[in-house]
Amino acid sequence: MNLDIKDRVALIGGGSKGLGKACAMRLAAEGARVVMCARGEAALQNTAEEIRQLHGGEPLALVSDWSRQEDIHQAVEKTVSVFGGVDILVHNTGGPPAGGFFDQTEASWQQGFELTLMSAVRTYREVIPLMRKKRWGRIVNIESTTVKEPWDTIILSSVMRAGVASLAKTLSRSLAGDNILINTVCPGPFRTDRFETLIHQQAERSGTPIDDVVKLWLDDIPTARLGEPEEMGNLVALLASGINRHVTGTVIQIDGGAVRGML
Repeated sequence: MNLDIKDRVALIGGGSKGLGKACAMRLAAEGARVVMCARGEAALQNTAEEIRQLHGGEPLALVSDWSRQEDIHQAVEKTVSVFGGVDILVHNTGGPPAGGFFDQTEASWQQGFELTLMSAVRTYREVIPLMRKKRWGRIVNIESTTVKEPWDTIILSSVMRAGVASLAKTLSRSLAGDNILINTVCPGPFRTDRFETLIHQQAERSGTPIDDVVKLWLDDIPTARLGEPEEMGNLVALLASGINRHVTGTVIQIDGGAVRGML
């Protein structure tokens, strides 16, 4: 299927590993010109080289911390100088610190706010005017099923990611007239470094063997398996594509059926 995004410019947060990398790989496979941002240079360069080998082109790898306003501005500025604009934004950041309400300090609340919610506000401010000039844009937020089913053990993620989904929904009506579509996808457990960190923390807190912790997670997923990052890349590519002309303001979980609610 031709997704009609060849030569579109895609700016991807957290693009060096995990779900962000999967999105970068899938968009590059469709002929998009990808710009990957992350804090670790080595992983960024490895992913960029992998894209060159598999899909050709010249991906742009930028060391960038999206909890910092100046880094976001510089990333967009560099993207515009190299590729002339931003057509697709994949807003994706690492998760804020895990823990319950009384585990979090004032500093950790601020960290979660800056990394998760304010990074969306700031990237939107940078890219939406560029998209409006072209009267074309696609924004996809990668958040979490905690948007629909909050977890008390990762309260920062639950609160901040719900804020991003609310922001996207609020903007969706005013952006649609400029052919800018904005959606939020909510992954459940995926086979990523982030998941490995969470299960090790859970095992340490509970004194439970790692294998037993993983089984507990799988028992709660109707498909009885973890998601694979490429599956996220496929969904994001579809929402970011030219053939998507009518899906906007949605919150879509990709979780193997784990969320129990209907909406």
